[in-house]
Amino acid sequence: MSERTWVKSERQVQRERVRRNRAVRSGTVATVSTIAFLGVLAAVVTGSPGWPRVRETFFDTEAFARAWPDVLAGFWTNVQIFLIAEPIILVLGLLVALARNLRTPAFFPLRALAVAYTDVFRGVPTILVILLVGFGIPALGLQGAPTDEITLGVVALVLSYGAYVAEVFRAGIDSVHPSQRAAARSLGLSHGQTMRHVVLPQAWRRVVPPLLNDFVSLQKDTALVSTIGVVEALRQAQIYAASTFNYTPTLVAALLFIALTIPMARLTDHLAARSQRRRGA
Repeated sequence: MSERTWVKSERQVQRERVRRNRAVRSGTVATVSTIAFLGVLAAVVTGSPGWPRVRETFFDTEAFARAWPDVLAGFWTNVQIFLIAEPIILVLGLLVALARNLRTPAFFPLRALAVAYTDVFRGVPTILVILLVGFGIPALGLQGAPTDEITLGVVALVLSYGAYVAEVFRAGIDSVHPSQRAAARSLGLSHGQTMRHVVLPQAWRRVVPPLLNDFVSLQKDTALVSTIGVVEALRQAQIYAASTFNYTPTLVAALLFIALTIPMARLTDHLAARSQRRRGA
């Protein structure tokens, strides 16, 4: 008995042809409109009376080439701060979120401390936390306290972003339906086992996109540690600008941050769209 080969119907072929034609037409319209918009914008900017002065101050190719090596070296400091702070923030945020979900009366002091931490550090601007930690801890003169500016900057960023990440984790944990916990407890799992094997795996998948959004912001906010003396990309650009009265080096720093944050933003969008498709399925 010969195998029957599945063949698309004429109506299905026609539908796919219409969809392809619509996609091509939409892409063409979008491309043409984008080019037209950018052309008009470029004409308005370059035709403005102050454009020659702006080009000389912000788009000087010679200043760009001179500043590039030092600003790039400073940007590596930003990347190092980010790579050190991110895993610590994840651990701290998860621990605080778990503490806030403890319902046993004996753990009330721990839960109250977690609530106070998130309320305080979400309410204080990150730059103020950096200033308080960066100048306050060395001023205390405590034996063994860190005095290195990079270490203090990492501590401040961890304290600030740990509060935001804790709330993201808490929202993910609370989004898991209570029936999941009830089913796990009915099988004899303890509270800790339920959180580890049932709740957290589901919550983690749901919080990845918002977590990545927070880490995009974290990467940009590493520039704030320049306020306590860390010579990173922004501070290196400011040094050049102060000596030459040309702000092209700040453009170099901006492009480096963009080169790192845009891929992270696109990854966030991809994961969010995939999560929505899974929920729809």
